[in-house]
Amino acid sequence: MLGLDFIRANRAAVEKAIADKGVTLDLDNLLSLDSEVRALKTEIEALRAERNAISARFKSVPPEERAELGRRAKEAGARAGELENALAEKQALLTELQMRVPNIPWKGAPVGPDETFNTVIRREGEPPKFDFEPLDHVALIEKNDWAELGRIVQVSGSRTYCLKGRLALLELKLMGWALQQIADAGFTAISVPAIAREQAFINQGQFPGHVEETYALPNDDLYLAGTAEVALTSLHSGEILEGDKLPILYAGISPCFRREAGSAGKDVRGLLRVHQFFKVEQYVICEADDAQSAEWHAKLLQLAESLLKALEIPYQVIETSTGDMGLGKFRMNDIESWVPSLGKYRETHSCSTLHDWQARRANLRYRGSDGRVRFAHTLNNTALASPRILVPLLENHQTADGRVKLPPVLQELMGGEFL
Repeated sequence: MLGLDFIRANRAAVEKAIADKGVTLDLDNLLSLDSEVRALKTEIEALRAERNAISARFKSVPPEERAELGRRAKEAGARAGELENALAEKQALLTELQMRVPNIPWKGAPVGPDETFNTVIRREGEPPKFDFEPLDHVALIEKNDWAELGRIVQVSGSRTYCLKGRLALLELKLMGWALQQIADAGFTAISVPAIAREQAFINQGQFPGHVEETYALPNDDLYLAGTAEVALTSLHSGEILEGDKLPILYAGISPCFRREAGSAGKDVRGLLRVHQFFKVEQYVICEADDAQSAEWHAKLLQLAESLLKALEIPYQVIETSTGDMGLGKFRMNDIESWVPSLGKYRETHSCSTLHDWQARRANLRYRGSDGRVRFAHTLNNTALASPRILVPLLENHQTADGRVKLPPVLQELMGGEFL
């Protein structure tokens, strides 16, 4: 979220961000509540000071004056109590509105309400030209008996998958390979649970606003996370990190769960959009410096691209529009991989800079070399997510006889040239 001081001082920029990101928010109401909250705090402090002053005088005044002083102290205390109740209600409303204030987007972000305004920055690799009729990933899987896609629906419902044989081994080895690559780049490998408390989702920015997309475990007051980012954002919540320990670099691996409510009919065939998956997530906590954040954004993007290049998957990098990037993002670049059966690129990675928007929610702070305590900057990007990555991997590397020839980086992992 944005600080109230910043919102007050930069009203025009905040109003533009609200409009550019398509957020429904009454900024006048927020600022009015903010004024009321500050006025109440001032009045409560004055009443407490009055009560303390009366208490300090009590023993030194004549006995006949003590009853009046007691009455005044009692009145001041009662009035402060009433105002504190009113303050709590208004503070809760103000916090709720403040949570919905969007981050100010990067000036280079395309302005538009949705993904149709996204722009392509560059393309890497050439889509394959087959001299045979290529199969889609589901047909390849069925031909090679690599899954039980039909049977598992009877067990677990739609948008679930069940890999077997060589493809099941490949999925797990891919995740380990991706984790190792990011760890070799200086990130600390870390496994985190998929379950988290509500506050962790608030800290990360998914709540409020996307509760319906999240699996709930009401008996335990827990939810299932769709990314390791949820746990990693709150891992140091409430701490004051020492600036010389930054940046903190995590390569988080976890099972992930997404209900994706409201997305019925979209990409439901095969492995493109499933409810449970694995993901290796890159995560950065760095100093509150815009230039440093920009450097890490470029590094996260480069690492993700290096994995796709090693897998020999053609891809394009997208500059995400203001209306598609989400509430907390300062800048967001998607990477879309080429899917031959669809004849287009589909998202496989998402790289985001949030500046201190996320850290303010999570109370994630550090002490700089000047001794001042500040909110940190956070960034994240997918390293690899499966089974989605298997779709372009299988389809781009298929052969005329319905097999899949592995790129060299995977041949040693799988002990052969073909899957």
